[in-house]
Amino acid sequence: MPIDFLSFAYAATVATGGIVGYARAGSIPSLGAGLLFGSILCYGAYQSSQNPNNYMVLLGTSGTLAGLMGYRFYNSGKFMPAGLVTILSVAMVLRLAARGAGLLQSKPVE
Repeated sequence: MPIDFLSFAYAATVATGGIVGYARAGSIPSLGAGLLFGSILCYGAYQSSQNPNNYMVLLGTSGTLAGLMGYRFYNSGKFMPAGLVTILSVAMVLRLAARGAGLLQSKPVE
């Protein structure tokens, strides 16, 4: 069974961003949101690794992050962290949408 490395890397990036936000600015909401979303994404990456067709948790969480952080980026105009997370989240949504549409090959577990 193939491991979904990109999804695990995305989850780790989100969680690390929350930790860095806390370390630099003392932002507890940043820490909480980063660890919460990173954990949910990690669970979704695990599910996707077990069965490549089981990507709905990843898609929903990535879409939520894209919307929330896109809104923050629009209001603040600051690329870090909102713009970066928006770009990563939109890229993940597009990747998962392409997988769902059959444009990316996913091998089901035998």
